[in-house]
Amino acid sequence: MIEVKNLVKKYGPKCAVDDISFTVRDGEILGLLGPNGAGKSTTMNIMTGYLSATNGTVTIAGHDILDEPMEAKKQIGYLPEIPPLYNDMTVLEYLRFVYDLKGVNEKKRDKHLNEIMDTVKVTDVKNRIIANLSKGYKQRVGLAQAMVGNPEVLILDEPTVGLDPMQIIEIRSVIKKLGKNHTVILSSHILQEVQAICDRVVIINNGKVAAIDTPSNLARTISNENKFMLRIAGDEREALDALESVNGIRQIKSLGRKEKNTIDFIVETLPNVDVRAQVFKVMADNNLPILSMQTVDLSLEDIFIEVTENDKQIASDVDERDIEFVQIKEEKKDEGNI
Repeated sequence: MIEVKNLVKKYGPKCAVDDISFTVRDGEILGLLGPNGAGKSTTMNIMTGYLSATNGTVTIAGHDILDEPMEAKKQIGYLPEIPPLYNDMTVLEYLRFVYDLKGVNEKKRDKHLNEIMDTVKVTDVKNRIIANLSKGYKQRVGLAQAMVGNPEVLILDEPTVGLDPMQIIEIRSVIKKLGKNHTVILSSHILQEVQAICDRVVIINNGKVAAIDTPSNLARTISNENKFMLRIAGDEREALDALESVNGIRQIKSLGRKEKNTIDFIVETLPNVDVRAQVFKVMADNNLPILSMQTVDLSLEDIFIEVTENDKQIASDVDERDIEFVQIKEEKKDEGNI
C-alpha cells in the first residue's frame, strides 16, 4: 500500500530525514515513533505531499506522490497535529466544505458524511459551531475530515495530543475500528497507545530508521535473555531452592504472594538459553505445581529508550518481507489488468 524508499530531506546543511525506507502493508496500523526533532513530522509531511523530498520516493497505492500527486493524494486522509478546522462553521457545514474541496465523487453526500460522523461520534454536535466544541470533539472533527472521500490511507499525526484519558480511550477505539478498513500510519508520543493499537512500529532517531518491527520482535532483538514469570503453589524457600538447581538461570526475583498459598517469581536466564522444560521437571519432582508461566517482554517504552538513548540501529528482516509483499501484490494486480 505504501512504500517509502531512500527518503532524504535537507534544510541547507541540516539533514532532517536521512535515507529512510519502510513499507506499510494494506490494512496495517503502523506506529511512527521518535524523540522531538527526529524527523517524524517531516516524513509524514513528505508522504502527504505537503513537503517535497530532497531525494527518494513515496508511493501510495502504486502512485508516486511527486509524479502523480493528484492520484496519490486521493488515496490519503491526513490529520495533522493541529486539525485544520474553520471555527466559524458548524461541524456539518465544515464537512460539506471539505467534501466539495476534495472533489469527492460519492453521489449521496449527506449519507456519506452521516456515516463518517457516526463513526467518529460527532453526530450529536453536527449543528454546533466548531469554536464552541471541546478539544476532544475538535479532534474528532479533524479525524472526520481526514475520512471524507473514504481514502485507503489515513495518516494521523499525534491524534490524541491534549486529550483527557477518557477522550484518548475513545479516539483510540475509533482508530482501531478504522484499521479494519484502512491502512493507518499513526504518530504518537504515548507509547502505551502505540503498543495497544499498532501492528508494527518504526522508530526514527536523528533522521534515520533505528528500528522497525513488531514490539514483541523488537523486544527479543534488543534483549538476548529469556525472562518469564512463574506462579508456583507451595513454599517460597522450597521453590527458590528448586529453581536455583536449574542450570542456565541467571537471576531469580521473588514477587511475593499474589494468591493464597502461591508465590510469584521473575526468572531471567543466560543469553539464548531456554530453561522452561527443566523448570517444569524440577518443579514436578519437588511436588511444586506451576500454576502459570508467561514470558515477560520489554515494554515499548523500554525499547524506545534503548534505541534512542544509545543511538542503536536494529536491522529487521520483516521490512524486507514487506517490500516483497508489496511487489507481489503489484505484480498480481498488473496480471489482473492484462
